[in-house]
Amino acid sequence: MWETKPPPRPPRPAKYGNRKHEYQGMKFDSRRELDRWHQLVALQKAGQISELERQVVFLLSPPVVIQGRKRPALKYVADFVYTDGDGETITEDVKGVVTEGYRIKRHLIAAMGIQIKEVK
Repeated sequence: MWETKPPPRPPRPAKYGNRKHEYQGMKFDSRRELDRWHQLVALQKAGQISELERQVVFLLSPPVVIQGRKRPALKYVADFVYTDGDGETITEDVKGVVTEGYRIKRHLIAAMGIQIKEVK
């Protein structure tokens, strides 16, 4: 007798209701993030901002060993980093829901002297 596999489950909806999007080979976590990317690209073309980057990684803590187990480095990944017209570096994060994990990372980034501009 042949065993049959149950039909595959449909994908689970995202925890916070966002849907991932792809544009020109780049992946975005939400439509809001993709829309903000388009806005920033337009500002860069207009010369109002420069040095626009996506998914910039900030190291919050190096890897450590806790009770004999290696734990990975703690990182914060900013959605966008760019230089505004005044020469100031801006770190942006597109937020729908502010989670506890994000609050902790925001605090650690602030301790490094970097303020996150939250775009809602």
